[in-house]
Amino acid sequence: MDIKQFEQQRRQVASFMTRLYDRQLTTASGGNISLRISEDLFCITPSALDKGLLTFEDIAVVTLEGKNLTPHLRLSIETEMHRLILISRPDCKAIVHAHPTYVSAFTAIQKDGKCAINTHLIAESYYILEDPILVEYRLMGTVNLAEIAAVKAFDHDVLLLENHGAVTLGHSMLEAFDKIELLERAAQMTVVTEQMAAAGYAVSPLADPRLKQLMQMKYQK
Repeated sequence: MDIKQFEQQRRQVASFMTRLYDRQLTTASGGNISLRISEDLFCITPSALDKGLLTFEDIAVVTLEGKNLTPHLRLSIETEMHRLILISRPDCKAIVHAHPTYVSAFTAIQKDGKCAINTHLIAESYYILEDPILVEYRLMGTVNLAEIAAVKAFDHDVLLLENHGAVTLGHSMLEAFDKIELLERAAQMTVVTEQMAAAGYAVSPLADPRLKQLMQMKYQK
């Protein structure tokens, strides 16, 4: 197969990886992005290359059966997680996995076994992210992590990997990127509001009727 025909998709992945790095949402060695190319193919960022300097030629092309069509590129250790999520979610076109500072800190913090990031503080956060779901710890890069993430992603777009990082799904690359960026902002707002509450200020998150109203607006489209 001539992979030159997928240059546009590979350029998009490289561009968003640079954007992710420039926004300080991941490190030079961390994180990975994938994009569905067709019913049978996806492309994904590689391993062992500077994530802030990727070009389209650095982006691997992989079949949904797991065959690397760019064998000169070393696949990301999380390729299996991306692959299984794409299989689990046919509607998903793009996946971003990263380690934003505040979000990653919250992967080590739980409230009643749930994600402690408060997405109920502003309407935009809840409308786009809803309630992120916590994925129980599994060793990074393993099939165990890939399998449990794919199960959780079946009906959630925002995953917090315990003691690891976050995964966001989107119908487009921009949508997946927007979710990881907004998730980091929500984590920052959670810290700020909890500090303000400790100082005696009243915090007023969105009440249930307002949350319900947002979901009605979102899903009536």
